[in-house]
This record gives sequence, C-alpha cells and structure tokens, in this order.
Amino acid sequence: MKIVTILGSPRKRGNTAAVLQAFEALVSIEHQVERINITDYHVAGCRGCDHCFGELTEPGCLQKDDAVRLLARILAADVVVYACPVYCWSFPAQLKALLDRHYCLVKWQDGEVAAALMTGKRVALLVTCGGEADDNADLIQVMFDREIAYVRGVVVGKYVVANCTTPAELGERAAATARRMVREIIGGWAGLCSEITPTPPCKSRHICNHVTM
Repeated sequence: MKIVTILGSPRKRGNTAAVLQAFEALVSIEHQVERINITDYHVAGCRGCDHCFGELTEPGCLQKDDAVRLLARILAADVVVYACPVYCWSFPAQLKALLDRHYCLVKWQDGEVAAALMTGKRVALLVTCGGEADDNADLIQVMFDREIAYVRGVVVGKYVVANCTTPAELGERAAATARRMVREIIGGWAGLCSEITPTPPCKSRHICNHVTM
C-alpha cells in the first residue's frame, strides 16, 4: 500500500512532525510511505477561474506552481494523511492553499459533477494544538469533513493531540497516537471497502462555501 503523508506545518521539527514521524516509522515497516513537506513547495491560492473543469481526467489547473504535481502524488496514493497544527481554529496558510487547490479535482459541467478525481480516496487528519481540543480543534475537523465530502473522498480517521508544548515532551502520547492511527487506518484496510460508507457528497459547486470559517 502507498501512503502519502502531508506535513502542513511551517515547522518541520514541531509537534505535528513528531507525531507524524512516529506514525510513518510504524507504518513504513510494511507499506510504502511518501512524505510531502508543504514548506518545500510553492502553492499559490486558487483563482476560481474554473479552467480546470475542461480537463476531466487530470487537475487541469493553469497555474505554474507545485500544486498540480502534489495533487498527482495525492491521487496516486491509497491513503493520504493530512497533518498540521491548529492556527486560528483552522489550517495553517501553507496547507490551506493546497486544500483550496483540491477544487480542481471536482469537474462541474452544466450544473452537475462530470468527474471527481478523488472519489473513494481514503484520507485521515492529524492535528496538534497548544491548548485543549474543545473549542479549539473542533472547527478544523468540520472543515476537513466538508472538504473531503466535496472531493468525494472517505475520511477514515481524525486525530487530535492537544496541550502540546515541545516535541520532546510529547513522549508516549506521540507513540500512542501513532499506534492508534496505524491500527485504525491501516489495520482495518482489508475490510474498509465493505465497512466504510463514504460521506454524502457536497452538492455545492464552490468549495469556498464549505471550507472557510
């Protein structure tokens, strides 16, 4: 199985990276893991020009940055894990830009969806935050659910590691979260196709109506 992990934090050695690395170390024993560090790439914001709707089998975005090749890596994966800290109850700007660019993966024609390139894609969300999870890491999970519903993917897990201070102080919490992720995302893979019901697809054409606060 090919697993793509996306570190959406501006800090490559922060709390999110520590938990994600623990997950990658465990899952790479039996599966192929490919990491995307979002800060290594240039991803501009979506222009909303809808040019991408004319290409039904590929992203089709006109912008000449790194987004299209990152989306190609996402599409080639069996599982995608999006990982980031909570910034103002939402995603860091670096990852938010890439999530907005997922807009080109759903192709609208004559008011109907003609193609959705991420249909059935298994995805998970890993979030870290400096305070409690309640009233802090709740909205980001709602936004993630709606984004994945829009692209017709399947959310197989959401994980929040709260009250983070430094990576060194995460200790067993990072390891425990990593084990849980492997167990829930990977351990049940053989039965996923029959046991997981995809989130009902979003019917709105414009993703911005569903993923912004």
